[in-house]
Amino acid sequence: MSKEWKIPFNRPFIAGKEMEYIARAVNENRKISGDGPFTGKCQAWLEATLGAKKALLTHSCTAALEMSALLCDIKAGDEVIMPSFTFVSTASAFVLRGGVPVFVDIREDTLNMDERLVEGAVTNKTRAIVPVHYAGTPCDMDVIMDIARKKGLRVIEDAAQAHLSTHRDRYLGTIGDLGCLSFHETKNIISGEGGALLINDPEMAARAEIIWEKGTNRKLFFRGEVDKYTWVDIGSSFLPSDIVAAFLYAQLEMAETIIAARRRLFDLYMDRLGDLARQGLLRLPAIGDQGTYNGHIMYIICKSLEERAGLTRYLEERGIKAVFHYVPLHSSPMGEKWCRVHGGMAQTDAASDRLLRLPLYYEMDDEDVSQVAEAVAAFYSKVITS
Repeated sequence: MSKEWKIPFNRPFIAGKEMEYIARAVNENRKISGDGPFTGKCQAWLEATLGAKKALLTHSCTAALEMSALLCDIKAGDEVIMPSFTFVSTASAFVLRGGVPVFVDIREDTLNMDERLVEGAVTNKTRAIVPVHYAGTPCDMDVIMDIARKKGLRVIEDAAQAHLSTHRDRYLGTIGDLGCLSFHETKNIISGEGGALLINDPEMAARAEIIWEKGTNRKLFFRGEVDKYTWVDIGSSFLPSDIVAAFLYAQLEMAETIIAARRRLFDLYMDRLGDLARQGLLRLPAIGDQGTYNGHIMYIICKSLEERAGLTRYLEERGIKAVFHYVPLHSSPMGEKWCRVHGGMAQTDAASDRLLRLPLYYEMDDEDVSQVAEAVAAFYSKVITS
């Protein structure tokens, strides 16, 4: 039986008409398999709001990444540049096609892939770059896109954590050739499991639709563009249930409200923990000035692995759930087997050892944030006096 936390790390939530729309999908639409009315509504929302040329809902961000690998024709031996400080799906989607993830280190400030290292990692086998917008903070997409254009490479944005964050007034996920979103229950906008592929290169749109529909031209058939549908390409079953889409659509309707609430909580954390950062006891997230953030993750950087472990225990004793993040992929068994590293990984290893994520979810209130911040401050007061 799981522990009942006074302040959990995350808590799924109902923001609006989720249950009403699920009932409508079942009782009125009579369509709960993939590509139903609510799927269409979600895709239209993403296209209109974000400015993507085409959006396709998927059952996960992992599925969107796997579709991206197919659309970019990744084959055995092709190299894809990405950070090691990311979730396994970023790499495994390309390994499944025989590709070789090439890891470069992250920046110390934003924890995003260090754009200054990308060009040096390019070889004659490189086919794509996969920037990961960590914590909803934008990578330097100007530099990355310039390198991609110069080298003839595809750019696939892993924007799993970055819904409604921007880089120079453009939504993350809409800048590269393809963008991958997540609606997992730990993200800002949720549907339990779920994701979306944003297709920003119009030349990829028709094939994306076929890959999405198991490699068939089924969509063309239903639009009356062919007289029967058949198997015409490789693909898989990437569609979510329309029940999932119904839940998601209610969240999308409330997206601005949800993001604003998370930004406010994030800003409150930054204020309450500011003195500790100014004293040099811990480090707070670097927001940067190239775009807007979405308040996805509130993290602190401790001075050592041991200090982080002590703080985690201290918070747990007070009913507060705080968690570390990624074990770097370059040091994982599959990373060592299927991937390669370009250069050193000092910043990646440091972030993995020292980063601690604090509770942040839509239904938190100011008092919750204050309790967490006060507990963190109390821990460091003991550190100072010990």
